[in-house]
Amino acid sequence: MDYSSYFISRLNDYKKNGNYRYLLHLEKFVGELPYAFQHTGQGTEKILIWCNNDYCGMSQHPDVLKAMRDSIKLHGAGSGGSRSISGTDISHIKLERLLAKLHHKPSALLFSTGYIANEAVISTLGSQLGFTFFSDQENHASIIQGITKSKQEKYIFNHCDVDHLEFCLKKCDINKPKIIVFESIYSMSGQVAPLKEICALAKKYKALTYLDEVHAVGAYGPTGAGIAEELGVSGEIDIIQSGFGKTVGVMGGYIAGSEELVDFVRTFAPGFIFTTSMLPCMAEGSYASLTHMMTSSRERDVLHKNVRYLKAKLQEEHISFLDGGGHIIPVVVGNAIKCKQLTDYLLQEHKIYIQPIVYPTVPVGQERIRLTPTCNHTFEMIEDLVGALKSFWVDNSVPLAA
Repeated sequence: MDYSSYFISRLNDYKKNGNYRYLLHLEKFVGELPYAFQHTGQGTEKILIWCNNDYCGMSQHPDVLKAMRDSIKLHGAGSGGSRSISGTDISHIKLERLLAKLHHKPSALLFSTGYIANEAVISTLGSQLGFTFFSDQENHASIIQGITKSKQEKYIFNHCDVDHLEFCLKKCDINKPKIIVFESIYSMSGQVAPLKEICALAKKYKALTYLDEVHAVGAYGPTGAGIAEELGVSGEIDIIQSGFGKTVGVMGGYIAGSEELVDFVRTFAPGFIFTTSMLPCMAEGSYASLTHMMTSSRERDVLHKNVRYLKAKLQEEHISFLDGGGHIIPVVVGNAIKCKQLTDYLLQEHKIYIQPIVYPTVPVGQERIRLTPTCNHTFEMIEDLVGALKSFWVDNSVPLAA
């Protein structure tokens, strides 16, 4: 077989269909957010990022930077191994205790990434206890992968549809172990899930609840604990999963839950046992970030002020977007090539960077851009973005909302 020809052929198909992902070479500087410098063959240029998950700018917060610098200076860069060998640093223990406190749970456990946390926990619980899974149609790829690896029975319910969820639950023996897996905010639609209703169904049908709060921790709730805290249902969630790569501004993942459940995962999950532990400096940076956000709402307040303003300006210019109640604002283009043309136009003509979202991240025909305001954007930046979008819409005869 001519492997190279096969690879080239498949890649060319993706390029023709508009689904190929081009990676910008970016360089960010402290104090410059939400700007970055793009490196190209012709040099560098300053661009404005509108697809950043660092919603509260904590990746450049002085407390976070100091904590990471101090940690490296005192303890070095690496952890030295997996958690079960010599890689459990006091920084990990300190952060796990803070996470348990944040989510009002007895215990917490760190993972190297949020993806690994979902995949490892879900696959381990499923394979070890024979759970039946009830999973939202738009759950993260890591959740889907974890369920697939578990090789257990699964039901996929319609996105945020509690009636369909109950229809699926009724098909399962009431005494069979089951888990409802869902997210608090869905990154591709911006939809806030009906947490209270799902928790009520879990209680009714004797199911555990597994909530992915990765886009919500730090951005919602009085202490930044997420949507579950904001809605007052943290106590009804059995397993909370999240990470540090978005609002927290660092990197890593975790779960929080009961002592026995967390210890079970720690003991049996290959994704925890056989991987190098989180760098101590990352744990210290995450600790500093969460500690700040637990006592300060300033960044959250500015973030949501900007979200409200951007939505209002889009409505004013009749640009349709999906408003699921969250801070992520998807604008559906519906065509991969047109979507790439839009993002190329924004970058080349307005120095605005937004990554096109195409298949397989979203289904064919649902291609979109995803606007993510942060606390570092200004009203003037928002007005410039909406003006640029409007000009593309008009010049390319894209239908505007009535």
